[in-house]
Amino acid sequence: MSAKKKEDVFLATGRRKTSSARVRIVSGTGQFTINDREADEYCSTEQLRKTVTSPLEEVELTDKVDVSVNVSGGGVAGQAGAVRHGIARALEKMDPELRKTLKKAGHLRRDPRKKERKKTGQPGARKRFQFSKR
Repeated sequence: MSAKKKEDVFLATGRRKTSSARVRIVSGTGQFTINDREADEYCSTEQLRKTVTSPLEEVELTDKVDVSVNVSGGGVAGQAGAVRHGIARALEKMDPELRKTLKKAGHLRRDPRKKERKKTGQPGARKRFQFSKR
């Protein structure tokens, strides 16, 4: 073993629609990067910023941990949901006492909604071709 203590790193995966986020949490000063960019720069709207940071604000750890995220797949809303889910899971690994708070706020639940597949003989997932009597 080396002389210096290894810093505790908490890893978790979050998913939403077709997006997948790999989250890494380390105790620190509140740095937040998504795909090597600042979170405020990566999230284009205020709504997305709130979605991404909501688990940290819920447990009041915004300025006490550094968060690094790699997210891929899907669109901006799906990616924000995946990041939120991943952060919540990593926070739970970091401190199991936070589980109750995160669960009550709904951050630990994986949103199962996905796009429905297109069916054969139809123009879309649910839409039917126009019916003609004659």
